[in-house]
Amino acid sequence: MDKQIKVTTPLLPPLEEFNVYLQDIWSRKWLTNNGYYHELLEKELCRYLQVEHFSLFSNGTLALITALQALQISGEVITTPYSFVATTHALWWNGIKPIFVDIEPNTCNINPDKIEAAITEKTTAIMPVHVYGNPCNHEKIQKIADKYNLKIIYDAAHAFAVTQNEHSILRYGDLSILSFHATKTYSTIEGGAIICHSEEMKRHIDNLKNFGFRGETVVEEPGINAKLNEVQAAYGLASLKYIDDAIQKRKKRAEQYREIIDKISGISYLQEIEGVKYNYSYFAVMIDEKTYGISRDELYDKLKEENIFGRRYFYPLISTFKPYKSLPSAKPENLPIATRVADSVICLPMHHELTEKDVIKIGTILQRNKL
Repeated sequence: MDKQIKVTTPLLPPLEEFNVYLQDIWSRKWLTNNGYYHELLEKELCRYLQVEHFSLFSNGTLALITALQALQISGEVITTPYSFVATTHALWWNGIKPIFVDIEPNTCNINPDKIEAAITEKTTAIMPVHVYGNPCNHEKIQKIADKYNLKIIYDAAHAFAVTQNEHSILRYGDLSILSFHATKTYSTIEGGAIICHSEEMKRHIDNLKNFGFRGETVVEEPGINAKLNEVQAAYGLASLKYIDDAIQKRKKRAEQYREIIDKISGISYLQEIEGVKYNYSYFAVMIDEKTYGISRDELYDKLKEENIFGRRYFYPLISTFKPYKSLPSAKPENLPIATRVADSVICLPMHHELTEKDVIKIGTILQRNKL
């Protein structure tokens, strides 16, 4: 049987290097509660990502939930239906109503030209997503937020180390949220983070993720437990040494994919934005059934038959799920671009272990199934 080519694979540091960290953790006997490696990883990620204030979390979803609490967001939040469901679930868990607006076809990000019409007296924030690591049109979104006195929380789960004009896009908005899930370009097995702009806000966020404690005996607000443990922090430190090489390997495979797909009518991919340094977290392609000859789902199944496991990401739209489909903003006629993209997208395998031979095999299958 041919080897499985999976949509992603975790970036694993050498086991012998990780064991050194584990031995030290064992000797310290400090497994959680903002230990040595937790603090060290926050400092190292601030340096690496070119940000000033960084708060680690046990996962990205709890980081989103806490970010909304930290800014006291309520009422309605304008967001995208084209994302992983955690984006909108974080709103639901805070008792906030999501208002969906359509996306841009060239980036798959929220369309800023659709935002203003969705604002009501109940709107308190905008939650855009940097889909596949493509930066949102921050200038337009920020102008709208300033005009209506709205907060901006970026779901930057895909945007680790992405820069635009040599500046980290994690600096955009009031807060940015990262995910360090094992499927991401950079991982702490499970994990996440909030990036903010002041020491005061970082202290507030750190209190919220630790039950609301300020000091040993004072609880000032109802927080939760969302702390990253020492083993995960050590894993993150060990992995950080290899992230640059991993991103370069992903970049080579992305370039190879483009060269192949440029010769196949009916398959398209997102063009890179000038001035952006990507992390190549995903390689999404859109299938035009009329031109290509078979549907996205048929191609998805044919790839699986060859032990190649892509992902229909993001399909279905969040707006079609039971908790949200009854919302007026969730109607498909309000979201024509997002609906079309969700029905045509496949994320092809993309990771640091993907080989030139693997991509050639995938390209051969894409060409063979073209009718």
